[in-house]
Amino acid sequence: MGEKAELPEQAHNTLAEDFFDAAVALLREVRDGEAAGIAAAGELLAQTVDEGGRIFAFGAGHSSLPAQDTVYRAGGLAVMNLLNVPGAVGVDVHPATLGSALERVSGLAAAALDSSPARAGDVLIVISLSGRNPLPVELALNARALGLKVIGVTSVAYAAQTRSRHTTGTFLKDHCDLVVDSRIPLGDAELTAEGVDAPFAPASTVVTSAVMQAIVATATGALARRGVEPPMLRSGNVDGGHDWNARVMAEYADRIFYR
Repeated sequence: MGEKAELPEQAHNTLAEDFFDAAVALLREVRDGEAAGIAAAGELLAQTVDEGGRIFAFGAGHSSLPAQDTVYRAGGLAVMNLLNVPGAVGVDVHPATLGSALERVSGLAAAALDSSPARAGDVLIVISLSGRNPLPVELALNARALGLKVIGVTSVAYAAQTRSRHTTGTFLKDHCDLVVDSRIPLGDAELTAEGVDAPFAPASTVVTSAVMQAIVATATGALARRGVEPPMLRSGNVDGGHDWNARVMAEYADRIFYR
């Protein structure tokens, strides 16, 4: 057998540990500082499900990852749907810069909403780290005009330290029924190091995904308190999971749009 590899001399104090420490500190800040907003968002989701409404989530580029994390997810609510804006959801377009460009196109949000199944009485969660681009701003504006409730998950720090790219000069936070501040600092990079010219190690995905799961968890508990069996999905890799999911999806077929 070969010799055991030597661990780096500074293994006890690595950049990896620094990143974990930074992410944990942000998670604690959001947990404590945004508790009321997360609770209100969860209650709104529960009320919507109880009243027969539907739930949609949207994020552009990397902000789509926390939205996608709640859709068709074991341990999650079956009624979470992704609002699709072709080319803007995720980073699977080529070139990848196209997604960023589309986020700045005015009018795209209205077209996406008009083509979606979203309607009055539904909820739309709009996730945007900066909240400054036309797409998330206009999604919130148009969704509320259509009678949807809008939850914004964004960094309020960006609104204080950057300029809006929307013609109104406003940000996502200005057009929401509820706002949950992700508390991510400007630039979304937690670390610096000698020899590295730019800050690095973004934590927005970790934090925003936790916020989304916290909102869904709150909604689940609120549904149970209302006497409504929460439409939970189980893992398909657990015996009986597929049968369970088939029952839930059949029961909520009119509110599921990812099949």
